[in-house]
Amino acid sequence: MARLQDTRENLKIEEDCEERRILYTLMDLIAGEEAALSQNVELLAKLDFIFAKGKLSADMDAVEPEINTEGRISLENARHPLIPRESNIPLQFELGGKVRGMIITGPNTGGKTVAIKTVGLFTVMACCGLHLPCSRADIAMRNQVLCDIGDGQNLQDNLSTFSAHITNVLDILKRVTRESLIILDELGSGTDPAEGMGIAIAILEQLRLSGCLYLVTTHYPEVKNYAGRYEEICSARMAFDRENLRPLYRLEMGKSGDSCALYIAKRLGMPGGMLRDAALAAYGRIKPELSCQLELENGEEKQERIHVPGIVKIKKTAARSQGEGFTRGDSVRVLPGGEIGIVVKPGDLEGNVLVQVKKEKRMVNGKRLKLIVRASQLYPEDYDFSIIFDSVKVRKARHQMSRKHQPGVEVETDS
Repeated sequence: MARLQDTRENLKIEEDCEERRILYTLMDLIAGEEAALSQNVELLAKLDFIFAKGKLSADMDAVEPEINTEGRISLENARHPLIPRESNIPLQFELGGKVRGMIITGPNTGGKTVAIKTVGLFTVMACCGLHLPCSRADIAMRNQVLCDIGDGQNLQDNLSTFSAHITNVLDILKRVTRESLIILDELGSGTDPAEGMGIAIAILEQLRLSGCLYLVTTHYPEVKNYAGRYEEICSARMAFDRENLRPLYRLEMGKSGDSCALYIAKRLGMPGGMLRDAALAAYGRIKPELSCQLELENGEEKQERIHVPGIVKIKKTAARSQGEGFTRGDSVRVLPGGEIGIVVKPGDLEGNVLVQVKKEKRMVNGKRLKLIVRASQLYPEDYDFSIIFDSVKVRKARHQMSRKHQPGVEVETDS
């Protein structure tokens, strides 16, 4: 057997050596063709990218965009690729030439952010060589697309909504060039309306002077007025159907719109009483046409209430230890083992109870004891528990000491 074991070990060593020889030979052959193999890997990566772009184009039913360096962006029937086609209202968009900036106004939930995101995404996709989901597209080549969209507040960095926006916008202003596309959502929001409006106009002035292309959404009427001062800035709005109180998600260029906050609030369920208070606070008085459109004359609507659980006060009780409820002689079960024992001494301040289990006395926390039978149901009122808890020697010594003094005799007791 020892000889066979040695033979087996030698064969395993030879097998390992042969594997290493084959691997070293193959690696040497591969190293000799390293340049050709590297070119093949690069070619496969390019082919994979091309086929992926083609598959994406087919899935989106996209078209090849025209690319220009004159700063024109033109989109017909543009669809954001992440919105289902059946619910996507196509975007018609024009920017460039003399007009290099667009300020978009309109109602909340009206589609302003989706519109500017679509333009920014299409620009990046075209610059990456991707087809675009639209009928026709003419995209300006841009060296960078810089955005401030969404709420960037951060507790760790001590940034509020406004400070996060301003931090981002100031960084954008440091980087902007004539070849950039800048997209700013809700410019100047998150602070005092008057100061926010002033900051928004100051930022727009810097963008205008930089010569870049830029898209801005806002609710400030003063910003709308600012757009009318310069021919290189145009206004646009998201259409809103006031009769049916619903947004149409259609961009209308050359027009400025209202925020329609009261109409949106009514569509989302705000009661008539709250709408009346809001209109009075905003305008000082309610015009008849506004009252009619918001149906404020139809009486008071009550705010729907949702039942939520209340707070139930708990009566304070004096604290008691876990072992306080046990008395001497109670029959108990010791958990988790389930052993049967008898209480020798009730619980102390820490809730520990002295229990005798199989003639052995243990200190057990009251939480681990379960009462079986009370001592009052097991023993007479004057029952001598020393019969159970004390040995014959202890009981005899106690009996002798009760008769006369016994020098040198000591009796230990648990009670």
